[in-house]
Amino acid sequence: MAVEQITMPQLGESVTEGTISKWLVGLGDKVKKYDPLAEVMTDKVNAEIPSSFSGTIKELIANEGDTLSIGEVILLIEVAGSGNGNSETEDIETVEEKTEVPSVNVTDTNIKKGVNSGRYSPAVLKLSQEHGIDLSLVSGSGAGGRITRKDLMKVIESGTIPPQVESIQELETVSQIVKGEKSESTPPTQAPLKTHSSPVGAGDIEIPVTGIRKAIATNMMRSKQEVPHAWTMVEVDVTNLVEYRNSLKDTFKQKEGFNLTFFAFFVKAAAQALKEFPEINSMWAGDKIIQKRDINISIAVATDDALFVPVIKNADEKTIKGIAREITELAEKVRSGKLRSEDMQGGTFTVNNTGSFGSVQSMGIINYPQAAILQVESIVKRPVVVNNGMIAVRDMVNLCLSLDHRILDGLVCGRFLQRIKEILEGTSKDKTPIY
Repeated sequence: MAVEQITMPQLGESVTEGTISKWLVGLGDKVKKYDPLAEVMTDKVNAEIPSSFSGTIKELIANEGDTLSIGEVILLIEVAGSGNGNSETEDIETVEEKTEVPSVNVTDTNIKKGVNSGRYSPAVLKLSQEHGIDLSLVSGSGAGGRITRKDLMKVIESGTIPPQVESIQELETVSQIVKGEKSESTPPTQAPLKTHSSPVGAGDIEIPVTGIRKAIATNMMRSKQEVPHAWTMVEVDVTNLVEYRNSLKDTFKQKEGFNLTFFAFFVKAAAQALKEFPEINSMWAGDKIIQKRDINISIAVATDDALFVPVIKNADEKTIKGIAREITELAEKVRSGKLRSEDMQGGTFTVNNTGSFGSVQSMGIINYPQAAILQVESIVKRPVVVNNGMIAVRDMVNLCLSLDHRILDGLVCGRFLQRIKEILEGTSKDKTPIY
């Protein structure tokens, strides 16, 4: 019998970790290859992890609620076969083997400290650097004593962060303090420990932060910390669009079985403008800017406790009817929990329908690593001065564009918004086919 590892697979573009929301197997259960083992939650998608082998569950390494980096072991499975060529699992390349997280050797100084193996995943290294944690002082709960992201989160939440040290003598002193063997009256040279706490008063309600909420928070913080945000806005007269759509909506719903929403017109206009201004359809890549060929529009879909961003692929090639259908289908997948990993991948620009809950002006946080996000606000009736100097009641909407100022400047963004405005204000039965 051989024991094989199942690890956290890559569940989406830019996804670095996943949270075990529910185990679908238990210790001693027999499973077949491709049987689901666990439900996993990320900031982008809920998914099931399939088994790469047929065998018996030997050990569940992670608990429900644990967050693990891509490539970390989640369970062990006992597989029949002696390795003599008769095993039915031989020559099978698993997803986990393909997505092994590279390890990074730390400095000789850390290795000499001898507290652990001195090999850490990129996610662990990044988190330790952000919080100034000396990894040689942290006990690992992973396979072979390896430090996991979960171990670091426990240290951070406890407020007892082991400081960075420069010598063996400092290490010994800090180790004694962390273990409670030495009085803190003789601390090593370090900054005060960082703590994050808020008083809880009578009647206050403490709400646990879910894995998906933590993931959303991490991505939002990364976007705001790394991306120099700027934003601009135009107002658009969509009176003709409103009249055109309202004249079609009933027969369209009866014929197609789904709604012809205003949002579909805005997504189509954005896709058309992106084709004419490809600079907007770009991403920051450190020493270069990548201008994407495909125009894949991410749309924000909210549930009661989370926000998902599924993608309409090649939106510039689709009709308004086709876009309306995809909006309906993707929203239904989100709300029924059936959104797949591939539904979330490949987005190059985001359009957010903030107007659906009455917003008239807002600045969106960019969906990292995209270059911009467009907020479509509420369509409201307002008195407007028209061409002949008269005042008329018109249907008006604000379009707010947040941009990554490393990639984009105000000039190109202004022209991009003006083009969307032109497309929307020119919408009519004669100029704008639905099919």
